[in-house]
Amino acid sequence: MTGTFINIVAILIGSSLGLLFGSRLPARLKNTVTAGLGLFTLSIGISMFLKSEESLIVLGALLIGAVLGEWWKIEEGLENLGVWLESRFGNGNSAEESNRFIRGFMTASLLFCIGPLAILGSIQDGLVGDYELLAVKSVLDAFASLAFASTLGIGVAFSAFAVFIYQGSITLLAAQLNSIVTEPMMIEMTAVGGVILIGLSFSSLLEIKKIRIGSFLPALAIAPLIVWVLSLFP
Repeated sequence: MTGTFINIVAILIGSSLGLLFGSRLPARLKNTVTAGLGLFTLSIGISMFLKSEESLIVLGALLIGAVLGEWWKIEEGLENLGVWLESRFGNGNSAEESNRFIRGFMTASLLFCIGPLAILGSIQDGLVGDYELLAVKSVLDAFASLAFASTLGIGVAFSAFAVFIYQGSITLLAAQLNSIVTEPMMIEMTAVGGVILIGLSFSSLLEIKKIRIGSFLPALAIAPLIVWVLSLFP
């Protein structure tokens, strides 16, 4: 769990610095920075998707994942968690501030939890205590949280809760996951994560179209499952 704790500290430090200096930035600059983050997230998502060796697996995982996500109301669950955190720890006195908190929390949580470093790093940390990959991720997340917090506010800092639950769970289940998750599974899972990041950039950062990104999260588990099923029929 050492790597996860380092990651959480990095996010909190980055968020604190972003909040400290973000209030000094004019609204025009904040909007431009947010757009830059959106374009950067979009480029990361595209590069992750292009690693796919079978795009139909990604499509199938997204469709099945979307159905499950809507059935389980994951998007509402994330929003309700954001609302609860804002009511307990936020200082917004208006609906606009509340929405900003929730947007920052959901955007940062999805960005920090999706990606091969979060999964591979947590497995490596849990199996042999090597947190080198999570240390690299911590540096990246620190800079990202600094930029996000300067524009999206304190909700970004609370994404540390999501990171703790997500990466901590993977670390604790590392032995089982390492024996189950193969390289082809990881490749398609990464590609699905890339598509989700693309949607995140369009929805929350570039604000081109509102997309219920949380509903697609089950696709991350469906993709390796499809790979496993197909491996049974060579």
